[in-house]
Amino acid sequence: MSRPDAFSLAGRRIAVTGANTGIGQGIAVAVARAGASVIGIGRSSMDETAQLVDSAGGSFTTAIVDLADIPAGVACIEALMQDGPLDGLVNNAGIIRRADAVDLSQADWDDVIDINLKSVFRLSQAYGRTLLSLGQAGRIVNIASLLSFQGGIRVASYTASKHGVLGLTRLLANEWASRGINVNAIAPGYIETNNTEALRQDAARSKSILERIPAARWGRPDDIGDAVVFLLAPASSYVHGAVLPVDGGWLAR
Repeated sequence: MSRPDAFSLAGRRIAVTGANTGIGQGIAVAVARAGASVIGIGRSSMDETAQLVDSAGGSFTTAIVDLADIPAGVACIEALMQDGPLDGLVNNAGIIRRADAVDLSQADWDDVIDINLKSVFRLSQAYGRTLLSLGQAGRIVNIASLLSFQGGIRVASYTASKHGVLGLTRLLANEWASRGINVNAIAPGYIETNNTEALRQDAARSKSILERIPAARWGRPDDIGDAVVFLLAPASSYVHGAVLPVDGGWLAR
């Protein structure tokens, strides 16, 4: 028998990293629309997201932290959990650097791995450690990528990081599922965000991408946000270690 609240996040408190724009903003608004109080974690202003959440009738607070500073990010999660139950953590923050593999600098490798993979593990570790010590349930949703499955071109550090996110999602699910912590991931397809602006401005590249997408359009941040709501909600209580592509059919092509 279905539950009337299966897709509701009413009364829940959810942290979303990188909620200032793009996919993170779409996630924050969708989660708030589902009834949760949202904490946006990131290094830049989230005023626009706050306004959108407010317009949707939701609650939004911010924690200004540069996630490249891993200890500061961990301290942020620990502080949030001291303030009250944190029902979910969405590891969305990410960056990308584009260069031919032979030209990719050490700095561009390290910067991407630190934000996209190392911070995901360390924040998840801090969150899970506290949940386990208190015997509480929780949800983690990681933002993976189509490049968790494919190689791509000119994005070596990004591809490596997103392959890592996929493996990390499965590992944490294996360790924590029996303890009431659901760890899953979303693999966005080609979404209209700052990270894909260069691709969308390249007419030939954009055309080739659209020709492969069965849905025949670029995705929107809301498409990802609604999928994240599912993975945070009671409806997905028996979903562990899953990676849900939200890609307009790209991987099915």
